[in-house]
Amino acid sequence: MRRTFITKASWLVKGLPLLLVLGACATGTIREKVLTLPVIEGAKYSGQETCAECHDDMAGDMFPASTGGEGFAKTIHGRLANWELMGAERGCEACHGPGCLHVNNDGDTEFILRPAELPADQASAICAKCHTEGKLMDYTHSAHALSDVGCVDCHSIHDGVGKFSLKQEDPELCVSCHQEEQAKMHFPSSHPLKEGKMNCSSCHNAHGATGESLNTDERLNDLCLNCHTRYQGPFVFGHAPVEDDCTICHDPHGSVANNLLVQNEPFLCLQCHEGHFHVLRSSDYSATPTGTSAAAQAQADIVNVHGSEGFQTSFGTKCTTCHKVVHGSDYPSQPLSGHGLTR
Repeated sequence: MRRTFITKASWLVKGLPLLLVLGACATGTIREKVLTLPVIEGAKYSGQETCAECHDDMAGDMFPASTGGEGFAKTIHGRLANWELMGAERGCEACHGPGCLHVNNDGDTEFILRPAELPADQASAICAKCHTEGKLMDYTHSAHALSDVGCVDCHSIHDGVGKFSLKQEDPELCVSCHQEEQAKMHFPSSHPLKEGKMNCSSCHNAHGATGESLNTDERLNDLCLNCHTRYQGPFVFGHAPVEDDCTICHDPHGSVANNLLVQNEPFLCLQCHEGHFHVLRSSDYSATPTGTSAAAQAQADIVNVHGSEGFQTSFGTKCTTCHKVVHGSDYPSQPLSGHGLTR
């Protein structure tokens, strides 16, 4: 009996990794865009000098005048040294494929690769022959790749802007698609993108697959704390949402509420917290005590001059008037547990 149990247990242990992989695939946890490298059958390399004989507007001295760029020879791809190519073809044919058939057929475009007109997976496969390290290594798992947004949708290899050959500067390039985030940039409370003090890539890795393609391999909070270090803690008296996820309370792209809050106080706080005794207290007492008894005087002492809803108005408008250190504190405060975060 024991031997039978051990045999079954060993099969379970062996089959567990397979079950985990199948379960992950079924739930969409593991997703990857398969890139297909296009091939020109029977073609051989001719050399970029041959290309320049016809395409002097792209590869030769006329490049800057024809495109307004700095010239392909001065771009990051044009400046590559032979030892940096690691055996790959140099120049035009590194991306456009071997061009002998294109040349021999009087420039027939059926015999040359044109990345801008290829499907996203094929155009990106050409780029991925070289660009597979660092922040680019997870591109096939990224939201862009899975949405058929390829390299040439954002990059212009011949005359792009800056060292990354972008079609537009960041954030203008990003908001050309992400228009909801563009609108939030103009809300009363937002990060300083309009002022040019940061851009989308300050927080996002467009080629990444971690979370929301963020520039962190850790928690989302750790990305926020790179700048907002005073909230890092650890604190003796903490606040659970702060420790879990900054975006529970904050919208990093912009908000109508102050401090990037997803909702104004006290409504944001009341999503988790009940109104305490100040807010629930009734103040419909007469300001003039009848008689001189202790009970009558006690009634007069708790009169709120703002009327019958005075306590709600005074204490239910903005929680942080009293609870000033909502991100955490090392000092105890009311109630007796010390978690009031008032100092």
